[in-house]
Amino acid sequence: MASIKLILRTHQADQTGHSPLYIRIIKDRKTKFITAGVKLKENEWDEVKQKVKKNHPNSARMNAALSQKIADAEGQVADMERKVKSISANKLKDAIKGKDIPNFFEYTYKRCEKIKSNVSVSTYKNYVTYTEKFERWIGTKDVCFDDITVSVLMDYMSYMGGELKNSNTTQRHSIMILAIMFKEAIKEDIIPEYMYPFSKLTLKKNQGSRTFLNKDQISQLIDFNVEEGSTMELAKDLFLFSIYAGGLRFSDVIELQYRHFFAEENKIKKTINKTVNRTKAEHQFKIGKVALDIISKYKKENATETDFIFPVIKSKELYLKNRDYRFEVKEKANSSVNFQLGRIGKKLELPFSISFHLSRHTFATNVEKTVKLTT
Repeated sequence: MASIKLILRTHQADQTGHSPLYIRIIKDRKTKFITAGVKLKENEWDEVKQKVKKNHPNSARMNAALSQKIADAEGQVADMERKVKSISANKLKDAIKGKDIPNFFEYTYKRCEKIKSNVSVSTYKNYVTYTEKFERWIGTKDVCFDDITVSVLMDYMSYMGGELKNSNTTQRHSIMILAIMFKEAIKEDIIPEYMYPFSKLTLKKNQGSRTFLNKDQISQLIDFNVEEGSTMELAKDLFLFSIYAGGLRFSDVIELQYRHFFAEENKIKKTINKTVNRTKAEHQFKIGKVALDIISKYKKENATETDFIFPVIKSKELYLKNRDYRFEVKEKANSSVNFQLGRIGKKLELPFSISFHLSRHTFATNVEKTVKLTT
């Protein structure tokens, strides 16, 4: 037999001191909570009598409404238990609440598809991937927004850190994706704001030092001999070009067209994407001999202004028109370049592994330290 009781969840108190009141169901030692749609201060609730105290201005009306909610809930439970010999606490919860609180996964996957055309392919894939990760852990799609409590999220973080050995950054990102979906549901008035459980979590960041190549290591890389025409040579050149062209991102380097290079000024002028706030910015940078030599190496005969400088993108038309193809090309190319850079780093016996992102750190750090790069 299931038990039903009203519980004031004071640990979810808001800034005004009001806490949400929930209907608690216990069935086979499993507990489920359903919002009662009421928020009270702790001194306005009588736990023993299960009533709103008279110091609340609407106590009589609220108590009548709450009594009806409990009576309805007990009636639903009795009906369900008569119809089904073995029924879970979750199914009882569903029967009581009807469709008041939506299913989290149903909403989230639909929301992902809805915003797919408005976000980058990588952002869309991240939303889906991290939602699926949470679903695998929780073990069912039958989860409503109010099932995802602070304690559930803390258990999930413990699992990520303990079982999956995820870093603090990965744990943080995994939780933030879930939080985004809660915020979207609140904006759409699908759930009340007090259901948002993430404000009580502490999300740690990795405390790591920024890795970059110093001046001597850059010189070693420049002098490192590679087979002409090899993928290793291309990886080395793309990496060095980024350093000497103002720390361009990988996508901006491979998307560099002849119209972006102004030979008479030795300048790169290109509109680039800024990932932090999803805005665009004009990148202008006067490049020196290293970058100029790399451009000369890959310069094609009879190239048009819209041709790509570097031989990474095979189908220009498809790349420019199809964003899924564009994402696939960038992912594969970036993975290949990072693999080759890793091999180079080992051959140079560097004290850290190289990835393309280090070119941005290398540029920024050398500029910040006013170390003059070879020109």
